[in-house]
Amino acid sequence: PVAPQYAAQVALAPPLARQIPHEIVAAGGTRSDPYHWLRDDTRTNPEILQYLAAENAYASAMLAPMQPLEDRLYREITARIKQDDASVPVLDRGYWYYSRFEAGSQYPVHARRKGSMDAPEEVLLDAQAMSSGHDFFQIGDYAVSPDNRLVAYAEDTVGRRQYRLRVRDIASGRTLADQVLNVEPDLVWAADSQTILYIAKDPVTLLGHIVRAHTVGGDAASDRTVYDEADPSYYLSIGESKSGEYLFIGMQSTLTSEWRYARADDATLAFEPVLPRQPGMEYQVQQHGRDFVMRTNWNAPNFRIMRAPIAGSGQLRNWQEVVTARADAFIEDYEVYRDMLVVNERSEGLLKLRVRSWDGRRDERIAADEPAYAAVLASLPEYDSRTLRYTYSSLTTPASVYDVDLDSGARSLRKRDPVLGDFDPARYQTEYLHIAARDGTPIPVSVVFRRGLPHDGRAPLLQYAYGSYGHSTDPTFNSTRLSLLDRGVVFAIAHVRGGQEMGRAWYEDGKLLHKKNSFTDFIDVSDGLVELGYAAPDKLFAMGGSAGGLLMGAIANMRPDRYAGIVAHVPFVDVVTTMLDESIPLTTNEFDEWGNPKQKVYYDYMLSYSPYDQVAPRPYPSMLVTTGLWDSQVQYYEPAKWVAKLRRNKTTNTPLIFVINMEAGHGGKSGRFEKYHEVARDYAFVLSGAGIHD
Repeated sequence: PVAPQYAAQVALAPPLARQIPHEIVAAGGTRSDPYHWLRDDTRTNPEILQYLAAENAYASAMLAPMQPLEDRLYREITARIKQDDASVPVLDRGYWYYSRFEAGSQYPVHARRKGSMDAPEEVLLDAQAMSSGHDFFQIGDYAVSPDNRLVAYAEDTVGRRQYRLRVRDIASGRTLADQVLNVEPDLVWAADSQTILYIAKDPVTLLGHIVRAHTVGGDAASDRTVYDEADPSYYLSIGESKSGEYLFIGMQSTLTSEWRYARADDATLAFEPVLPRQPGMEYQVQQHGRDFVMRTNWNAPNFRIMRAPIAGSGQLRNWQEVVTARADAFIEDYEVYRDMLVVNERSEGLLKLRVRSWDGRRDERIAADEPAYAAVLASLPEYDSRTLRYTYSSLTTPASVYDVDLDSGARSLRKRDPVLGDFDPARYQTEYLHIAARDGTPIPVSVVFRRGLPHDGRAPLLQYAYGSYGHSTDPTFNSTRLSLLDRGVVFAIAHVRGGQEMGRAWYEDGKLLHKKNSFTDFIDVSDGLVELGYAAPDKLFAMGGSAGGLLMGAIANMRPDRYAGIVAHVPFVDVVTTMLDESIPLTTNEFDEWGNPKQKVYYDYMLSYSPYDQVAPRPYPSMLVTTGLWDSQVQYYEPAKWVAKLRRNKTTNTPLIFVINMEAGHGGKSGRFEKYHEVARDYAFVLSGAGIHD
């Protein structure tokens, strides 16, 4: 229900949150935050919930004229999806594992067949049936016991990424009484098929910092602690080697990592370091026979591959180089098989694959014939596999799963994501541009449009970027975009600094005291696309989410005149306040990304771009902002406060629409088709802003 004090505003004007004086005192200075009251960690405050309801009611009223277009877009988007689709099967310990959708279902069935795909199906988890009665449902991960009898899984029914560990007997389909609350989705079995390792989360910060071992049939309260990470700046992960001999615990901060290992058949689960952590050194580990094989940045900013005897891996003098670091290629990932090493490397901004025999006699790159694409390595669990699997995609080619025979080199297409209807990739054209930033740095830009569309400066353009954490945004296919391209809209990805498309230096030049490069790169790409005729100067739209939402907030303050509309999903916009509060999930892990505002040099720099703090009377463009009440990554009150402040300061009558998903978190709605309602809404907002209504 909408509170009476807001109800009249919905009919006449946007909701205006009341202002309550509040000062935030920090070593760097004191700031006034009149919307601090919108924070409620319990999500139960009646006035706050009523205010959010008023915003949703206003959003519904503002979006109502676009509803026919949104409905048409949703029908188009979902009509392209094959309803009864299935994944390419993967062989593991004698079983072929796959996921499949039944027609009309929102969630998949996870299943397997013994020996061949002609064998009877064994259902592991029917997520569609399990979702019954839940507004939100997600299976984060599942793992089958080494004896193939039990499946452990992590489920989330809220959207806050606080998973619940459950165990099911595969043969009977019976869910056992075992239950562990507030865990990460990572799960791994010990060799006894009775012990499950999981990561427990802090109830306040939601950081996963303790690895515990649960015995099937035992009380969760008596689960023993295997590892407890004392440093809150580290994330934990768990896994196992392809051979099944070793279990791993990974510890990763922004700049430093450490891995520990134990034999899977060790009843004590005594984990010891592969190599004790060293400041500024990152590495990952896989097993190859009696050696560990590491991807590391040790004396190699763009990373290299090294190996060391398992017994001697704790001493760097025992590490030997396998793949040399290169200035023109960044090693992003790798997979170890008995006879081959496969490397995912990024060069010229694009993700490519290299296959190398252990003796070095074979070293070749898998070719591609499009200007912008991504070849993403898939992990196959069988250590003895004679097959390499990868997924190829571009802005015009749907995700295509290929298997490569490692003996003959023959490549076979196992599956190309179906696009129903009259889709023809030949109707679309992709280009890979470089546009100079203001400091002269060439910024890669991936562009796609309907073939034949003239570059005459009249087309609407939607520009996307992320640009943080070294996360690279690859130019891959998305069938939803066809609804934009077929209406004459150009889509562009700006590979701004802060990602890692051009190597480690690209990331370093877009973080900490260089963070503003991400923002100015985005704006300079926008200007360049207009100058090159790809976009009409008054029909340029921007979109980003989470840390990309920070980017949206920054460009809105820096160049509000450049964009006709901005879509900011779950935006991280109250940078200084959040980074000062170590009770908020992610904060302590983020100091190496944004800086610690307890140090004045970082406080001042972060304050100079923090979107919430830099809101001022300006002619802000049309904006669509989203959040989830249960978001654990970017708390709902950040965008809520930002929107409230924007409403008080914007000097234009352009729409400012704030949509709050009251049943979901950072990833939005769950369900295969539900998310497309949100995509259709976003596209309707952009198209309507461009004057396209059908």
